Amino acid sequence: MPLLAQTPVPPYYAVIFSSVRTEGDHGYADMADRMVALAAQQAGFLGIESARETLGITVSYWTDLAAIAAWKADVDHLAAQRLGHSQWYSAFKTRIAKVERDYGMDKAQQ
Repeated sequence: MPLLAQTPVPPYYAVIFSSVRTEGDHGYADMADRMVALAAQQAGFLGIESARETLGITVSYWTDLAAIAAWKADVDHLAAQRLGHSQWYSAFKTRIAKVERDYGMDKAQQ
């Protein structure tokens, strides 16, 4: 998977999930990998970017709000959310934004 998601021409949506982890893994890494694989199978999924230090930030990209709502309601994703609340996060925030413009460069593609 490339480090930068290959998104289409806007508009599309970004779900920005910022989090602060609790101590220890407690199955987090395995579940995170499972959730990325599962999200990639969802209708409307466009890609994902993630970084973690003290603050973790994961941005997933979606075609529309209905696709985001369907992912939020996915049974396996709901189970992961419950574990996040009870075990993995001391704080988190989710933000949803409409992407109206994007631009960049990639020297590997030049």
